[in-house]
Amino acid sequence: MQNGPSLMSPQVQGQHRSGDGLAPQAPPAPSPRPRLVFHTQLAHGSPTGRIEGFTNVKELYARIAEVFEISPAEILFCTLNSHKVDMQKLLGGQIGLEDFIFAHVRGQTKEVEVTKSEDALGLTITDNGAGYAFIKRIKEGSVIDRLKTVCVGDHIEAINDHSIVGCRHYEVAKMLKELPKGQPFTLRLVEPKKAFDMIGQRTKSAKFSCEAKVASGRETLRLRSKGSATVQEAPNEFEERATKKVDDLLESYMGIRDTELASTIVEAGKDKKNPGDFAEALDSVLGDFAFPDVFLFDVWGAIGDVKTGRI
Repeated sequence: MQNGPSLMSPQVQGQHRSGDGLAPQAPPAPSPRPRLVFHTQLAHGSPTGRIEGFTNVKELYARIAEVFEISPAEILFCTLNSHKVDMQKLLGGQIGLEDFIFAHVRGQTKEVEVTKSEDALGLTITDNGAGYAFIKRIKEGSVIDRLKTVCVGDHIEAINDHSIVGCRHYEVAKMLKELPKGQPFTLRLVEPKKAFDMIGQRTKSAKFSCEAKVASGRETLRLRSKGSATVQEAPNEFEERATKKVDDLLESYMGIRDTELASTIVEAGKDKKNPGDFAEALDSVLGDFAFPDVFLFDVWGAIGDVKTGRI
């Protein structure tokens, strides 16, 4: 008997004997890809639903809408692990694999007349990635802060009866900035639907008995506007700090906050050697924004400062 390598042909090696004949050996079954299932509730109160099979925010809203038998257009935005209108918990482009999703739906519509008595209104705008811009922050002591009917989380549906549904946050911020000083204008706002224990609160609410446990896992589902969602490691310390700094610069220069946009900017710049390469990389992925040169240089400096530990 031979002790060396088998001299059987490849065809014979892949088979085994069954009686007098040769039967093909079944190939091993491929390992099934794990299903990513997330739990969700309506923020004002609902049973818990289960959703899966989405790759971007619009598909996520469609899945939530199917579960609760509502229109996707009813959903203003989502928060993670909290039912509150908490902009620190706002769902952006990444969801932790153990995160609990709360959907905030349309509540009351209100119209507010504003007189632009100062150059800046004191609003920071963001959007939900599906056509709705809303208020993320109100500066203390500002024009808007003095109007107590305007709240964080309000969706800006129209300016002077001109619908802005479908506009990105930076477009809405630009429209508001270009309104003439000293003239009144009208905002049509839609507030998130409130649960009974949230009524009367401006930006805070009482503790909710169904508050979800904050996830401890480090993997996230990255949602993309184009292409499939991917599972990846959560941002490291450098990425988190740089993204926060860039988000601050977005608010300072453009009046918007958008952690996903800030993350994309950091990703484009973290491996670049000089501002020219960074500007070219940014233009290839975010050319529609037409960022001013002074903003790009400040962002490049901020990323460098985080890298070297100066901030």
